[in-house]
Amino acid sequence: MAQQAFTVARLAQAAGVGVETIRYYERRGLLAQPRRGAGTYREYDRKHVARIRFVKRAQELGFTLAEIETLLRLDDGADRATIREIASTRLSQIRDRVRDLRRMEKALAHVLAACERHAEAPHCPIIEAIGQE
Repeated sequence: MAQQAFTVARLAQAAGVGVETIRYYERRGLLAQPRRGAGTYREYDRKHVARIRFVKRAQELGFTLAEIETLLRLDDGADRATIREIASTRLSQIRDRVRDLRRMEKALAHVLAACERHAEAPHCPIIEAIGQE
């Protein structure tokens, strides 16, 4: 059974990205240049869709494009230690960010409560609190 061929516009639609994103990924080496069809059009296939979706999902998880490039080079699974190291570093960074977000949540809840308690005050404690270091 023949692979389904996509034009760049159809690939962009199938992968949920813009055409310029595809071109950028190609320039960065994240996406292989496809073969040319009978005409002058490039013909992408389902593997290209999967590759773009992998890149986008990895970005959503906080991986940088440089880290994604490394992960894609290691996609044969032979160097699992490096893959684990990259993922472990990302997990540590996410945990740090979650701690920061919890501190920010607590601080914002505190100033919101102060605002409610001092509704008659001439100055908003939220604005004052944000302005302080």
